[in-house]
Amino acid sequence: MQYESTRGGAASALSAEVIRRGLAPDGGLYVPAERVSLRRDEIAAFAGRGYDEAACAVLGRFLTDYSAAEISDCVEAAYSRGAFDSAEIAPLHPYDGVASVLELWHGPTSAFKDMALQILPHLVVGALRKTGSDKELVILVATSGDTGKAALEGFRDVAGTRIIVFYPEHGVSEMQRLQMVTQEGGNVHAIGVAGGDFDDAQRGVKAIFSDAEFNERLCGKGFELSSANSINWGRLVPQIAYYFSGYARLVERGELAMGDRVNVVVPTGNFGNILAAYYARTMGLPIGTLVCASNANNVLSDFFTSGTYDKNRPLRKTMSPSMDIIVSSNLERLLYELSDRDPEPVRRWMAALASGGAYSVGAELKARMSELFWGGFCSEEETCATIKAAYEEHGYLVDTHTAVALDVYGKYRKATGDGAKTIVASTASPFKFNESVARAIFGERAVAGKTEFELLDFLSEKCGLAVPAGLASLRGKAVRHRGTCPASGMRDRVAGILGI
Repeated sequence: MQYESTRGGAASALSAEVIRRGLAPDGGLYVPAERVSLRRDEIAAFAGRGYDEAACAVLGRFLTDYSAAEISDCVEAAYSRGAFDSAEIAPLHPYDGVASVLELWHGPTSAFKDMALQILPHLVVGALRKTGSDKELVILVATSGDTGKAALEGFRDVAGTRIIVFYPEHGVSEMQRLQMVTQEGGNVHAIGVAGGDFDDAQRGVKAIFSDAEFNERLCGKGFELSSANSINWGRLVPQIAYYFSGYARLVERGELAMGDRVNVVVPTGNFGNILAAYYARTMGLPIGTLVCASNANNVLSDFFTSGTYDKNRPLRKTMSPSMDIIVSSNLERLLYELSDRDPEPVRRWMAALASGGAYSVGAELKARMSELFWGGFCSEEETCATIKAAYEEHGYLVDTHTAVALDVYGKYRKATGDGAKTIVASTASPFKFNESVARAIFGERAVAGKTEFELLDFLSEKCGLAVPAGLASLRGKAVRHRGTCPASGMRDRVAGILGI
């Protein structure tokens, strides 16, 4: 399987090279050059089987320069050695008789990013071996909260790598910040971007990747850059598997017959998670509508409604910070796919976004998107109301991001009358956003004056649920990473860490 850049200016490459590089040399994102599929009987066979079978099947179709044994070893290392607190890896929780919630947060950092970042380091080690690289790989990450910790944990002490994570200093939850700044490991660094937001961090990381002179200096000193963000195909492709797994669970339970349509709702910021569902659809999974759920930063829902992507708006800090994003990088892959894989319009749109902050795709492409996607958004007040309603009416505790998805799911059903079975992606443990969740259900007085760990205990006691081990273990951990820098100083900080 060869991969090509969305911008058409890079030579095609095998998956190992793509995973090692992360970003294409022309600034584009790598996508598979061919369609791949799973037969209906292959999808049906996942019912009653372990998560590893779906993962191996999906990865095997896309990573053809890895042997079946290599892929199996990577899958086993990621999902079969106790890192997840559920044997199902991604359990499917019945919600309202129509929708079921796909819980993607049972990994070590209590966020869906673990689903990919527990396996990516193993794929990277294989990529280094396959491509004969003698360089130390420097993983650069921009995070809006969850990717950072999951990447730090996944790459901790992985031979031949260093990882540097940039996060908005005041743009993540306190629990997310604690997870990053207490991270152990001899090759890890977490740095707050002072006065910046996720888009500043993401823009800074991309600028470092595209800085030819800086990359030449790195190469001369024995380093090479890569990414653990979902701009790296190796981060995105493992996420495709859990949509097949979730569908198979519905078939196994008798809620669907094989081949029946299912809708998928995803709380979306950088567009990677819902793009994985789109690729599952192209592989033959019978997905109907892909519902793109945004918080108050509703640039994506506006785009699906109008066909114009406009980042010229203030970034709002919300209680769902992992979605506080204005520039959704993975949308570029969708634009390429729906433009019949023609890089010329993609280059034009990305240039317009860089120069003027906006682009319009035209009526034909907008119509194609409308056949697949439905976009909606959720206010802060609606997020709180949904958390409360989910708990009081359904006995189910959800985090702020999942609440956004559930709210938009309700709006979609009301607007369309579509009563098809639905999978709602749940992207984080409610304990990870304990203050917002507790306040929404129990009120301001219940949370006033409580520390982060007192809130964990309070929510656990009130709701009768255990605090995830990875969060409980933060209590008393030493802060190891105190550094900050302005967005303009990110390259210099990388150079300082690497001593170049």
